Amino acid sequence: MTATSDPVDAWMQAWRTELPEVVFPSSELSKRIMFLSAALDRVTRRDLTELGLTVAEFDVLVTLRRAGEPYRMKPNQLARSLMLSTGGTTNVTHRLVARGAVEREGDPADARSTWIRLTPDGIALAERAVLAMSAEHDAFFEGVPAEIVDAATAALRDLITACPGLLPRGSAARDARAQGRV
Repeated sequence: MTATSDPVDAWMQAWRTELPEVVFPSSELSKRIMFLSAALDRVTRRDLTELGLTVAEFDVLVTLRRAGEPYRMKPNQLARSLMLSTGGTTNVTHRLVARGAVEREGDPADARSTWIRLTPDGIALAERAVLAMSAEHDAFFEGVPAEIVDAATAALRDLITACPGLLPRGSAARDARAQGRV
């Protein structure tokens, strides 16, 4: 590898030699995103284990904390926000209720509905966890020049907004792309 190459360069060269028909214009981008994601996932999981949390539990806690006071959401809102099934969200919520981090509260406006709300212990745990994750992710990129981080952030923002698969169904931007207007 050269001074500016990374493991993906070797992988891509091997595929170009062994099975070139699997190499598409987006292949290097996909592999680099997956490589970086896996590295960040290892850091995240290690630190969450120290806090006694799974990734799904962390996601529920910080989603509720990010929602602002009173730190609550309807179960279906929470599921959509997390891109989890309602069943998966229910399972995670059960564990967090047992831990005392969240509670279910009835909706006075609709007796059939409930809210999932952070408890004071859940607020403290969510804040401790998100502070730890933010610090670990910042440490992960330590030594990377700020202009590279900024350029990567801008490029990924552009990529995400340009990727039709990531736009919500029924959004004006997705509909315009589907009809070839963008």
